[in-house]
Amino acid sequence: MIEIENLSKYFGHFLALNKINLIVEKGEFLTIFGPNGAGKSTLIRILSNLLRPTEGKIKIGEDYPENDYRIGVISHSTFLYDNLTAKENLYFYGKMNDLPELKTRVEKLFVQLGLKNREGDLVRNFSRGMQQRLSIARALLHNPQILLFDEPYTGLDQHAARILKNLLDELHSEERTIILTTHNLAQGLESSDRVVVLVSGRIIYQEKTKNIIPQEFEKIYFNLVEGR
Repeated sequence: MIEIENLSKYFGHFLALNKINLIVEKGEFLTIFGPNGAGKSTLIRILSNLLRPTEGKIKIGEDYPENDYRIGVISHSTFLYDNLTAKENLYFYGKMNDLPELKTRVEKLFVQLGLKNREGDLVRNFSRGMQQRLSIARALLHNPQILLFDEPYTGLDQHAARILKNLLDELHSEERTIILTTHNLAQGLESSDRVVVLVSGRIIYQEKTKNIIPQEFEKIYFNLVEGR
């Protein structure tokens, strides 16, 4: 589904990503771990076509078009309008992308994400967890087959984090391809099929989750981050 070849990104003289090579299979759930400043968000922004790479290639399916509506992006920034209601937010994004059957899509998402009773409320009155759920609804409006989650657990309490984890499991079961970035090892290991560790813009470790013992991985991860 996604093929990344020799991908590099410079910001001035700063090398944020250094020759990334990665293949993500269709329907796979990949978690990318790494400390702050590792390049995780930069990679997600490039995959979502918000940034251009300095070098390298990306293929999604057969190609990487200018506007790929197979992709949905969820980050710690919700991209919601506080002074609009939940329903108005979704209708705004749906009309902006000229989506057919918008009313049906919106109603289905409100039910799926447990927001049906709050659809008429202003977003500024939502908790952080509810805003994140609405952000996921926004990203799912166009029924993307690829979902990019950039540090989605940031700012969530334990209850909201559990709801998000259940949503990730449900989305994965629908055979969507998911890439999640996080520095929280427990949350990242829970749902994923494979993990990658990104440090200083380079992939220095990858393994299938089924082969990982969480307690041992924590030691491996911190040794990698500290350069041991």
